[in-house]
This record gives sequence, structure tokens and C-alpha cells, in this order.
Amino acid sequence: MKVAVFGLGYVGTVTAAGLASRGHHVVGVDVDPMKVDAISRGQSPVVEPGIGDLVRRSVASGRLEATTEARHALECADVSLLCVGTPSSARGDSDLTYLRRAVEDLRDSMREATPPEGGVHTVVVRSTVPPGTCAKVLGPLVTGELPQGWSVAIAMCPEFLREGSGVEDFFAPPFVVVGTDDARAQVALRELFAFLSHDIHYVDLGTAESLKYACNAFHAVKVTFANEMGRVFAAFGVDSRRVMDIFIQDTKLNVSHAYLRPGFAFGGSCLPKDLRALQSMARSHDVEIPMVGSALSSNEMLVRSVVDRVLQTEYRSVCLVGLSFKMDTDDLRESPNLEVAERFVGKGLDVRIYDPIVNPDKLIGANLRHLQSKLAHVNRLLAATPEEALDGAEVVIVSSSDAEALRAVTAASPKLVIDLHGRLGEDVEQLSGYAGVSW
Repeated sequence: MKVAVFGLGYVGTVTAAGLASRGHHVVGVDVDPMKVDAISRGQSPVVEPGIGDLVRRSVASGRLEATTEARHALECADVSLLCVGTPSSARGDSDLTYLRRAVEDLRDSMREATPPEGGVHTVVVRSTVPPGTCAKVLGPLVTGELPQGWSVAIAMCPEFLREGSGVEDFFAPPFVVVGTDDARAQVALRELFAFLSHDIHYVDLGTAESLKYACNAFHAVKVTFANEMGRVFAAFGVDSRRVMDIFIQDTKLNVSHAYLRPGFAFGGSCLPKDLRALQSMARSHDVEIPMVGSALSSNEMLVRSVVDRVLQTEYRSVCLVGLSFKMDTDDLRESPNLEVAERFVGKGLDVRIYDPIVNPDKLIGANLRHLQSKLAHVNRLLAATPEEALDGAEVVIVSSSDAEALRAVTAASPKLVIDLHGRLGEDVEQLSGYAGVSW
């Protein structure tokens, strides 16, 4: 099939390269010429394990290309996948500006582009959007007057890609869900994802739109639950990791062990914004969701507790090992580690940072703007090696399990090591200044 992918961020790049690697011809569309240029040169605009090779091979094969012109991508295309961002607005609901813009570009391009054979073009939302969005935003494509030769079927196909393992998740998702009441869209997406071994769950648009929020809310609640248990048990001198190691063995009642271990705050591009959006949706219908609502408050408490713990000491030199919100990604959006660094800088502490992946020279787009908005002098704070970052540090806050960095932490033996990860190994935990964030 010929596929147009609108948006070349984490979801769009992985989706485009993944589909191209399975024989589809994919044209990615993005307003950022740097992202388009990166893919055109066979390079990934995002950091994900395996994505570089996937993009390089797909471009070399001629099945993946990128453009800033929606008309070029839409030429004879069977399917359009909308993978643009839906960030939080000031009041917490999902900002659909980029989605609306993509739909407008798509419709305008139909006037000049050649329709696919048979004339049926399937428009699929992959972005996380509140229930009713597809019908409201994509509805005019179905009910409005289209250029001659074009007919549109719409669908919602939520993605379940975790940053840091997006490529793996693309080829082995937990399930495949297609929301649509149009049989033509069902046929198109069955062919598009025929390479996956899963049966497709065909549901209505609203169910498909809601599923990602339900999943992300549950993931966020699991992170919060483990950390709250950790803070309670730590007061009694109990190592909560031992408690939770047994707890997660109950896969019958406790559902899954994923996220259920004490650690640091959650962050990233999905959980915080989708919790806010879910709260906004609930408020709009006078529905109370106190547990979900408390997750962000509890998360903030954990960030504040780490900051206060350091500020209550006499130490003024701090090193952060790990800046992105989790390992194997350079995504800094709503990273609790970045928040901690910003607060330390604001309090006048001497801060140095080492992250094995985050490189300010390679950051582009929203990631770069977010980093610059948080840390104005980021180049001065970021060190090229863990040894450089650790030089003279009295306090080390570790969220990365990078082997080289851990060896450097062990060798430096700082006065206080705060473990935000929970699985750093005996060498670090045996240091005299070692302390877990909640154990």
C-alpha cells in the first residue's frame, strides 16, 4: 500500500519506518524541514533503540521518503496516518491544533493529488485524542464535498509504543485496535497491518479513542502506587523493594509487574498530559476521579521530596546522572529529572549533569525548545563524561543504570548518593552515602 504519515516525531517516525520495512511505500510529512532532511539522508530524527537502522534500510530500499509537502505524500495514497502531537493546553485538555492543521493540509492537498485506485482513501488517527475527536475533526472529510474521484473512510488506530522500546513495541504490540464503523477502513487496515500476528479488535471510534487514556492512566497509577508504598514502608525501616518483589509475582490479581516497583516520578510525553486530559474530560461531565487526580499530586510530592532532601543538607555541589525521563530515550518533555535540575539551579546549587544519550548538539524541535526553556545554560551544565560531571560532587542523584556511569559513581564515592532507579547493583548500594529514594 502507499501510505502518508503526518508527523515525524517518535510515533510517526517509528510507524513510517516500521511500515516501510514490511513492504509498504511510505511518505512522511512534517512541517520541520530538519526532520524531513534527516530522514531523506537515511537518519532518524528521534532516538530509539533500532530506529536508526530501520530508517536507513527503509530509505535505501526506496520505500521510505519524507517531505514538507502534503500533496506529494497524498499522491495515489491508500491511507493517511495522523501521528501529530496532542500536547496539553493551559487548562489541561488536549490541544488539537496540530491535528486540525494536518486534516486541513490533507483536505487541501486532495484538490491537486491523484486519488488512489478505487478512490477510497482511509484517514486514520494514531495520536492520543479524547472521545469524539475523530467524529468532530475528521467528520467534515466524510460529510463535506470532496474533490472529484475522492472518497474517505475514517478510523482510529491507537498506538502503544513506549519510548525507549518503540521499535520493539511496533512489531509486537499488546493488541491491535481499530475503531471505525466503515467496512472499507476495516479492509484497508487489515491489509496495512497484515504482517502482525495479532487478531484485530474492531470497535467503535469512541472505544478506540478512550483505550489509550485508560492504559496510560493505569500505568500512571501503578507508578504512583509503588512509590507511595515505598514511602510508607520506609518509615518502618522496611525495604519496600523486597515487599514489591513478592507483590508482583501475583499476576492473577495484580495484573502485571510492569511499573510496580518503587522508583522515581513518572514523566514523558504521555502519562502527565493524558492524566490532565482525562481529568479535564471528567470535569466537563461533573465526574470525580480522585485516585487519578491524586497521581499527579503524589508525583509532585516525590519530586519535591528529593529536592528538599538535598536542600536540607549542607551540600552545595550536585551531580545528576540521567536527565531524560527514562533510559534509552532522549525525550525531555516533563522529565522529573529535568525538573529536579531546574529547581537546584534555581536554588543556587552548583549543578552538573551527565546523560549517556542526551546530546544538546543533536536535539531538535520540541525537545530542544523544552530543554532551553528549562535550563538556559544547558551547555555549561551538561558534561561529556560521567567523570567530568562527578568531579567535586558532594551529592549524586542517579536515575540511569548506564554501566560506565555507575562505575564512575562507585569510584567517586560521594558523600550522598540518592538512587532513583532501584536496580543499580551492589557496588553502588554498598557505598557509605547510599540512600534509596523511598527505601
